[in-house]
Amino acid sequence: MKNRLFFFTLLLSALFFTNTIHAQVQRPKLVVGIVIDQMRWDYLYRYNDLYTTTGFKRLLNGGHSCENTMIPYTPTVTAAGHTSLYTGTTPAIHGIVANDWVDRESGTLMYCAKDTSVMPVGSTNKNAGQMSPRNLLTNTIGDELRLATNFRSRVFGVALKDRGGIFPAGQSANAAYWFDDASGKWITSSYYKMQELPAWVTAYNNRKVPDSLLQQDWNLLFDPSKYIQSSEDDMAFEKLLESDKKRTFPHSYKSVIGSNNYDVLRASPYGTTLTFDFAKQIIRNEGLGKRSDPDMLCVSISSTDYIGHRFGPNSLEAQDMYLRLDRDLGAFLTYLDNTVGKDNYLVFLSADHGAPQNGEYLKTKNYSTAGTLSWSVLQRNLNSLCQEKFGANNIVKRIYDYQLYLDHKVTDSLKLDEKKIKVALVKYLKTIPEVWNAFDNEDFASTIMPPVIRERLSNSYYYKRSGDIQFFFKAQFTDGGKEGIEHGAWYAYDAHIPGIFYGWGIKPGKTYRETYMTDIAPTISALLKIQMPSGNIGHVITEVMK
Repeated sequence: MKNRLFFFTLLLSALFFTNTIHAQVQRPKLVVGIVIDQMRWDYLYRYNDLYTTTGFKRLLNGGHSCENTMIPYTPTVTAAGHTSLYTGTTPAIHGIVANDWVDRESGTLMYCAKDTSVMPVGSTNKNAGQMSPRNLLTNTIGDELRLATNFRSRVFGVALKDRGGIFPAGQSANAAYWFDDASGKWITSSYYKMQELPAWVTAYNNRKVPDSLLQQDWNLLFDPSKYIQSSEDDMAFEKLLESDKKRTFPHSYKSVIGSNNYDVLRASPYGTTLTFDFAKQIIRNEGLGKRSDPDMLCVSISSTDYIGHRFGPNSLEAQDMYLRLDRDLGAFLTYLDNTVGKDNYLVFLSADHGAPQNGEYLKTKNYSTAGTLSWSVLQRNLNSLCQEKFGANNIVKRIYDYQLYLDHKVTDSLKLDEKKIKVALVKYLKTIPEVWNAFDNEDFASTIMPPVIRERLSNSYYYKRSGDIQFFFKAQFTDGGKEGIEHGAWYAYDAHIPGIFYGWGIKPGKTYRETYMTDIAPTISALLKIQMPSGNIGHVITEVMK
């Protein structure tokens, strides 16, 4: 009897110990990151009356929204934003300082994801396919998840933009997929240990889904009277769509079908539909969320950015885009319910940056400080100054994201004093009415500016890839011409973004204290009970957790 009692006690202890350990490592079956390119935080509420109950409202009502999620660096651009969300750190540490930069060692212009050591897979277009995350200096949530499960977890990225799929998925991802404009197909690169596309991707591409989508004209979802949050249909500050040569609804894309020029899909709501549809195909064909270890899918919606750049936040196109996105999002969440299970997945939704209003539009509303200044015009003027003072008109090699890159080969060959050149350029920049401040990056420590701006600049500066001179526009002034909009500033319209957590392990509610895009990665890592990414500087948002 004593032996039986001892055995029974031992068995109970073992079961308790096993259940305790199991409880410590409980995780969702699938983590889905959704990044809406160029989504301002206020879009969650600006169009709320016309949203369905299944998309944004579902996330807001059933999830936890961090209402003051900010970007802690500047410039605020796509590649830097996607990377910061998934690494928990800033460009100064992860190295993706912009979409393009001038490499200091070679002096050449570098695209953030370009990698000539790999080959396209699924396309013969090297310009589209020679891409990888090799320029990334730290790892991501997905990389840490792969390490934590001895690479049993599977991680995928997908976006129309290569950089929107590649950097979130990380260095050890199973694959990242992006859209090839020339063929209208989803492609990848040999970086992901592939020589050809998986059979299911090829089968999907052969269905020519983009052709079917582009057969449809883009009409407003509702009667125009419902769009009280937008301007009139035909506004002078909007850019034309090449496919239909007009600024008004309906927008037609039929003229490009079969023309090997599918880039117009990007500036249509059908780019969003296509991306979510392909994301579902990844889940189904790769069996995501079906194993004992959690998987991760990184989805970036790019069409919002292309449409935003053309039409601006106050356009009918922007509002209708988000109303359609809301429906696509709702359908995707329902798909997760039916395939992974309502209680088995964890979603976070955010953005890589926001967007300003068009300066010309603001002028019509009596804004006295608003407008645009073309960087190409500014570069010509600066080089004319260099010609006059230093005898060379090609010293300013590039202006990008509020930074001047000097051509050091030119200054070295002519034995010019770069310090004098930079003093002259900074002095000139400060005379321009649109410019708020300018300084030599080497003088950063001694330049007087508000602490919050100093911190955001410091968080972006990586000496091998950042420019020689930094400048800022005043609020509501942007780069470019009078049509469309450009983002990149530290101001709230560019830096205030959504930060929503939903599903497994999430406590519904709202947090109003200031949080940061870099807090998302450590929060997801804490929920997964894995190490945070290698360069992480963010903090866990404890309010979101049950």
